[in-house]
Amino acid sequence: MAKRIDLDHPPAAFLSFWRERHLCTLTTLRRDGTPHVVPVGVTYDAEARVARVITGKATRKAAHLLDGPGPVAVCQVDGRRWATLEGQATVRTDPESVADAERRYTERYKAPRPNPDRVVIEIAVTRATGNAVFDPDTD
Repeated sequence: MAKRIDLDHPPAAFLSFWRERHLCTLTTLRRDGTPHVVPVGVTYDAEARVARVITGKATRKAAHLLDGPGPVAVCQVDGRRWATLEGQATVRTDPESVADAERRYTERYKAPRPNPDRVVIEIAVTRATGNAVFDPDTD
């Protein structure tokens, strides 16, 4: 059963899950409002409530957000465990943001291949949901 996660006091199992190496999906919206879902690597900074996805500037996922912030969701699944982060996403192109996101990606996954056109989709997380595995009463 899905539960809303308290972002002020997230369960330890929820935070641990977002540090494990898992493939995720990113959902952005096309101009016509239909969802565009792609596999991605995601890092999550629970303290700052920011999730990050590194990608190329010319990708569709980045293009959906280059005109301005938009609603997105990232989700990861591992067997019965799943968690979704939702919020407003912005594309960051400045070298400091890109380098920070690459460092975080390297910690969770592995060093990304070089990409001079890399950008960061930065998500200001406003909602999180997951299944009962993240019940704070059992954490």
